[in-house]
Amino acid sequence: MPITCSMGIMAHNEEANIGQLLDTLVSQRLKSVTLTEIVVVASGCTDKTAEIVLDRAKRDPRIHLITQEKRAGKAVAINEYLPKAQERIIVLCSADLLPEPDALERLVAPFADPEIGMTTSHPVPVNDERKFMGFAAHMLWGLHHAINLTTFKSGEMIAFRKIFERIPYHTAVDEASIEPVVRGQGYGVQYVADAVVHNKGPETLNDFLRQRRRIYAGHLAVRDTLGYTVSTMNAGRILAVMLRNLDWRPRPFVWTWSIVALEAYGRLLGVRDYKKRRNHAVWEIATSTKQLEMVANTKGTPKI
Repeated sequence: MPITCSMGIMAHNEEANIGQLLDTLVSQRLKSVTLTEIVVVASGCTDKTAEIVLDRAKRDPRIHLITQEKRAGKAVAINEYLPKAQERIIVLCSADLLPEPDALERLVAPFADPEIGMTTSHPVPVNDERKFMGFAAHMLWGLHHAINLTTFKSGEMIAFRKIFERIPYHTAVDEASIEPVVRGQGYGVQYVADAVVHNKGPETLNDFLRQRRRIYAGHLAVRDTLGYTVSTMNAGRILAVMLRNLDWRPRPFVWTWSIVALEAYGRLLGVRDYKKRRNHAVWEIATSTKQLEMVANTKGTPKI
């Protein structure tokens, strides 16, 4: 029997990528997995996102659109989708991704084991790592990959058993909020390194810091409200992995430590935001992450 799954995509002004994302999803190479529905929640969109989704829905009946007139945050969009999902295996996919042709099969196939409750994909940036911000994207997602080889940290495209109907409405880190719920029910979690999805890291310092502070503030909230600490909160673990893979050539060496300083500054901003109770549930979009264009050096494992 195939493993049936439902996919939810939360979108706010994603006209730059939503069309090619949906085209990629409906053409996934599937063997043991059946994707029965793709639900896009268009949240407060003022661009052509909904129009593009409706056009794709004419071509594939699995595609459905839910429209939210007002943008209330990704968690609220997820909570509108979850009760309506028709399958017991849920896939959440960010709207600014491009999965590899077999990513969905690889991500969902582990649920043949009834002990598995959650899986996560392997994000690989499309950024040009010859540029500083591209190097930063590859470095951070490379660290994410390396840490996932020994522990677990979800991100970008995830799958999980539908054992709950909602997540905290005010969370800014939806994947991190799902991890403790799944693990708390006694299920195992699994990193699927060959379920590759392409994303795009920030291309400006402002977008980088905006993203990093929001994520860290969100992780602090998960720690204090759910009693769960994600693996990347451990700065010592990250530093140890980074040092084992440190490139000693002059430019990569200087860039690496510059990115470490920026990440530390972003985390300090996140601490300040959290202490001041700044709500990141509805965050300012990092616009430089939205237009995905594949470049030759993005295949395989990111360098760190």
